[in-house]
Amino acid sequence: MGERMPAWVQAGYAEYARRLPPECAMELTEIPLRRRTKGIDLRRVMHQEGEHMLSALPPRCGVWALTVDGKQRSTEQLAAALGRWMAAGRDQVLLVGGPDGLDPQCVARADGRWSLSTLTLPHPLVRVIVAEQVYRAWTILAGHPYHR
Repeated sequence: MGERMPAWVQAGYAEYARRLPPECAMELTEIPLRRRTKGIDLRRVMHQEGEHMLSALPPRCGVWALTVDGKQRSTEQLAAALGRWMAAGRDQVLLVGGPDGLDPQCVARADGRWSLSTLTLPHPLVRVIVAEQVYRAWTILAGHPYHR
């Protein structure tokens, strides 16, 4: 989910996305958050955000939901998954929900769930962590010394 991010977030994400080769390109699609006001029906808002996220998915892509109860993976396990994704030759999408999480329809559409941590992480930091970890996983597959 997206809203205007601080310069350090934009720079951090851009740095790791820039480092990836074309065969492992990372593209960020931001879905605007619905405004949260007092008395708003959060389930309805999450549902609308979820519909918007699902409508933005590329055809025949793999979908991975970032959820607190998803599977935690080591960087090496992520590298193995990235290798499988690249070999499959289809886009992979990582869904990150808004401040209230992902709508159940997004989780249901996902091929798997991934948890970065049981800690609650701020969304700007999640964006940078995911980009860095995808880059790190790619360096493992490429035999690059970044991951030591």
